Amino acid sequence: MVAANGARFHVATLGDGPLVLLLHGFPEFWWTWRAQLPALADAGYRAVAMDLRGFGASDKPPRGYDPLTLTADVVGIIRSLGAPAATVVGHGLGGLVAWTAATRHPDQVRAMAAISMPHPRSLRAAVVREPALLRRSRHLVGFQVPIRPERRLVADDGAEVARLLHRWSGGGWPDIDAERRYREAMQIPGVAHCSLESHRWAVRSIPRPDGLGYMRGMREPVRVPALHLHGEQDGFLDLGSNQGSARHVTGPYRWGVIADAGHFPHEEQPDLVEPELLGWLDDVHHGTA
Repeated sequence: MVAANGARFHVATLGDGPLVLLLHGFPEFWWTWRAQLPALADAGYRAVAMDLRGFGASDKPPRGYDPLTLTADVVGIIRSLGAPAATVVGHGLGGLVAWTAATRHPDQVRAMAAISMPHPRSLRAAVVREPALLRRSRHLVGFQVPIRPERRLVADDGAEVARLLHRWSGGGWPDIDAERRYREAMQIPGVAHCSLESHRWAVRSIPRPDGLGYMRGMREPVRVPALHLHGEQDGFLDLGSNQGSARHVTGPYRWGVIADAGHFPHEEQPDLVEPELLGWLDDVHHGTA
């Protein structure tokens, strides 16, 4: 357990070397990086996978699920781990936080990687541009209703979690073990509610000053090296949703499509993701990214 930004966070660590901080998405927790932790450690990195605020064994405060607070959590974790800066790698919601951290805290973020998550401004534009994307994201509207979505996530031992994982993947994933672990993780008291709060903020903040201010702040470009990966068969955010993300990066930018993978490429096709990630990290740390 690591203290940061007024809360306690559970982290899983492996290896020594430059810090690589791994951020999971919804509806998962640190275990999503189980393949990448040993791969990064073997390559000479200090790999740390954290449970985001409200997930897993981390604290579950009643508020603070907007991107800026989640980013402050991440920056606090980097400091608490004794590192001046880290490479931040995020999937889904964690990818959103990675984009935000790289934009707002470039001194603490040496480089960033986003998996299955466009730049926030590109994602907002894609929702307006593509009606099909809006239809695939209709669960976000359902999440705005109080109480009922939480009950649905935990009902039947988390059957809704399994349904979302299968629906968003490229097919053939998750296996029985992964499905069981994510269903169990959603049963932890408080997780169902807290895991929905970021989705609620994303919709409700659109016309509010905090949401408008966040989007204005994200006009500032990402100046650190950025890796951007997306599954070819993503059932949640298609490849088109990433259009324009490169425009928000003035540092070195690398884009990659993971074949035969959906929304969870680092779990569905780890043997394809890890060479991309490790090769990029090697370039970052040798100044060629």
